[in-house]
Amino acid sequence: MQEDPLFEQYVAERVDGLLRYGYVLTGNPHDAADLVQEALVRLRGSWSRVRRKNALDGYVRTTMTRLHINSWRMRRREHITATPPDSAYEDAPYEGSGLWRTLSKLPPRQRAVLVLRYYEQLTDAEIADVLGVSRGTVRSQASRALDKLRGDLPEIVKNMGYVT
Repeated sequence: MQEDPLFEQYVAERVDGLLRYGYVLTGNPHDAADLVQEALVRLRGSWSRVRRKNALDGYVRTTMTRLHINSWRMRRREHITATPPDSAYEDAPYEGSGLWRTLSKLPPRQRAVLVLRYYEQLTDAEIADVLGVSRGTVRSQASRALDKLRGDLPEIVKNMGYVT
């Protein structure tokens, strides 16, 4: 493949934002890096067919979201072993945040709905299209996730030091 300076410029300018988006989706910096890498590989493979090269973020983020959804589907088929592997060090920027701990406890679909709604500012119809579900499912998943977050709010506030 020929090198394309426009592609290289896009990657150089947007990789940090894409990594943050991947982290919000996965809760793991290593999985976030994998998502970004795979999405950029797919973008590079279809570069000649991309018409609006000035609006690539939507394409890449949709690709990342779909890859993340596919990873949940694969994990459902995995068999859990009795002994977990050695734990790895994670250098997570939001590691100490009580809110992040609570978000990471949400099921993946609920977390994805909240990320797409509040981080990406997508409408319910757009979220439904990205996730491949109905708008009613998007609304119910968001409602359940927000109820869970509201239930954990006193614990989050207490852990952040606002309540003595």
